[in-house]
Amino acid sequence: MTDLDRGTDRRGRRAKRILTPLQKYEVWLQLIRQEVTVAGAAIAWQVDPSTITRIKAVAKDGALAALSESKPGARARERDWELETLRADNARLAEAVKQMAVKLTLIEGKEGWG
Repeated sequence: MTDLDRGTDRRGRRAKRILTPLQKYEVWLQLIRQEVTVAGAAIAWQVDPSTITRIKAVAKDGALAALSESKPGARARERDWELETLRADNARLAEAVKQMAVKLTLIEGKEGWG
């Protein structure tokens, strides 16, 4: 695609080229593999060199954030607070029913069984 294909804006400047996330990833891979320089990537992808520099910075920041969040070993599951609350309520109610059954047995005696 040439500059003429992309057209110009109202001031006569060439129109911006917006790279997709996949294209940005490909640019980043090329830079990491040292297949191209920043200037070479800017020419190849028809963008400003500052765009390539920004892609490098964003990729580095994203990678560092993701790596800082990862922990070695098995990943701990997040606690389900609602489930824990329901289980505690269930245990409390089960204990209350047991106590009521004991009281009822003591009050009625063995005659109520048969």
